[in-house]
Amino acid sequence: MQFSFTSEQEEFRSVLRRFLEDKSPATAVRRLMETETGWDRAAWVDLNQQLGLAAIHIPEAYGGQGFSFVELGIVLEEMGRALLCAPYFASTVLAATAIVNAGTEAQKRDLLPAIADGSCVAALAFTEPNGRWDTTGVQATATAAGGRFRLDGVKSFVVDGHSADLIVVLARRPGSVGDDGLSFFTVPGNAAGLTRRPLKVMDPTRKQARLEFQSVEADLLGQEGGAAAPFAKTMVQAAACLANEMVGGAERLRLSALDYANLRVQFGRTIGSFQSMKHKQADMLVDVELAKSAAYAAASAAAEDDPELPAIASLAKAAASEAYMQTAISTIQIHGGIGFTWDNDTHLWFKRAKSSEVFLGDPAWHRELLMRAWNV
Repeated sequence: MQFSFTSEQEEFRSVLRRFLEDKSPATAVRRLMETETGWDRAAWVDLNQQLGLAAIHIPEAYGGQGFSFVELGIVLEEMGRALLCAPYFASTVLAATAIVNAGTEAQKRDLLPAIADGSCVAALAFTEPNGRWDTTGVQATATAAGGRFRLDGVKSFVVDGHSADLIVVLARRPGSVGDDGLSFFTVPGNAAGLTRRPLKVMDPTRKQARLEFQSVEADLLGQEGGAAAPFAKTMVQAAACLANEMVGGAERLRLSALDYANLRVQFGRTIGSFQSMKHKQADMLVDVELAKSAAYAAASAAAEDDPELPAIASLAKAAASEAYMQTAISTIQIHGGIGFTWDNDTHLWFKRAKSSEVFLGDPAWHRELLMRAWNV
């Protein structure tokens, strides 16, 4: 397992950071989060034409760049740092990965090139109003109908589901339970019988939607009844990716708190010179660096398809969630009264920290998964 980045990867990070600092300043984040879609299609096209980021981990045979989850982790860390408002996690991390894991060769050749070049934005609909992140929560049904299928049910908390061009849906055969009878399906975003409604969310930089399926025609993705294993793999890979995104945001907050502590003067000296502040800054540094190590290890394990990836990804997700949330809390405290105001940008990352903490399962849930993976 690799624990250091190559010079090429570091240069890629440097180029990406400069690009995102220019394209995603706080003013752009605030503007986009007030829109219904939460992102700008022209900016999304520009992002992919210049850097090809949507194609980063999609195999070259399907129109992608063929890089690994390590490079994808770098992209997500920098996006988390910049709080980029774009459908990247929904389309590239969740939907494209699900298609790679579950689709047939013909389906991957048909669906992935458009996702890779950014002309098609996809979303993965797997959670339902019950809020469960595993297969036990799937209640939406798929009924065979003339060579195709008809979907009925409700999906909720679908990231960018209200604006996606293609929806990848996890549903089950009527009467099945658990991992049995699960299949993936693809549905156009404008399909007849599909109702999409944006949800009112705490974190407006990552929009979510409720999707209602009423006898919606859908195409099978992969093998009928064989989605349990691809879905589990997709969730583990997504957890590793989210951990990398979170440590990027945590590092941005930590540096913001450090800069403010070295600027703010109290009793004739900067507050950063007080011993108690030095202790807090040291604690924040340790928390973020440990979370980074876990996130990088998870990305490396995903790249190598390590059999211990489920445990490592859950460890990274739990560690990054707590580090990001605690760093956000400390950053607001260090900023004092101004840190609680709308005009201060800290609350933007604070809200992303909270939404990411529960997205794909909270720390307690991932510790449970970690214990199961290690048979403790």
